[in-house]
Amino acid sequence: MPVDDLNDRVVITHGNNTATILKHGATVISWVNNGEEQLWLSQGARLDGSRPVRGGIPLVFPVFGKQKDEHHPTAKLPQHGFARDAEWELLGQTTEDPVGAEFGLAGGRSDWPYKFSLILSVTLANDKLAMAIDVKNEDEQEFDFQWLFHTYLRVPDITDVLVTNLAGQHCDDRVVNAGYTEKAPAVAITGECDRMYVGVEDRTVQVLDKGRVLFSLARKNLPDVVVWNPWDKKAEAMADFAPKQGFHEMICVEPGHAATMVVLPPGGTWSAAQEIAVGGEISLQGGIF
Repeated sequence: MPVDDLNDRVVITHGNNTATILKHGATVISWVNNGEEQLWLSQGARLDGSRPVRGGIPLVFPVFGKQKDEHHPTAKLPQHGFARDAEWELLGQTTEDPVGAEFGLAGGRSDWPYKFSLILSVTLANDKLAMAIDVKNEDEQEFDFQWLFHTYLRVPDITDVLVTNLAGQHCDDRVVNAGYTEKAPAVAITGECDRMYVGVEDRTVQVLDKGRVLFSLARKNLPDVVVWNPWDKKAEAMADFAPKQGFHEMICVEPGHAATMVVLPPGGTWSAAQEIAVGGEISLQGGIF
């Protein structure tokens, strides 16, 4: 079957390629393309629904990080909100080639005072994994929110990795607690990295390894890109991060709407998407030299 419902998870198959989505959080925990795993999943990740998954592609909604405004409706929510820690429902298969499936989360919550519905689509094709989200306001009053695909990509060695096509963008660097315009034509990871690139132009962000394209990330309606690697000390401090040296084999490149809030009126719908492609040609950013 192209879409198999296996109790706590769903497996999508397209030829020899598979994507596995845990119903807890609707988290993609595996993407095998041509026999090779493309996502990093911590060996210490909890897959039993007891906590959000460390690795794969967790979903961040309705707040990125921890809300700093104590009066905001998301202030009482845990870091990164509740979507990644909720039980989603498989709504069914939507397409055959590429193979697609939809997942839903809806209702009201005691810790967030609005009625809402989320529809996530996951689509698998040769060398590509696409994810799209529809957020609908089912309430009688407007609400605001943030969204982010917290994508953990598997890499051979982080010290050889470059993230490209971010030059000229404003960067909020949370390690040095400073904002600046990115000057580097390619971002190298040489230590703890926690950067949000704000309002990134409509260009494909690429992850390179020694001049070879590992991944190309295309975005729709997701203006911000977070680049994250915990490095050694942060990895050591996270109980569910394993092995502790696993930071050498991962890089998070996370498209989102996270620098500002999306305001959604009653009955309104907001849509966004990311597409990850394996391999391909290097896309050179113009005007950086």
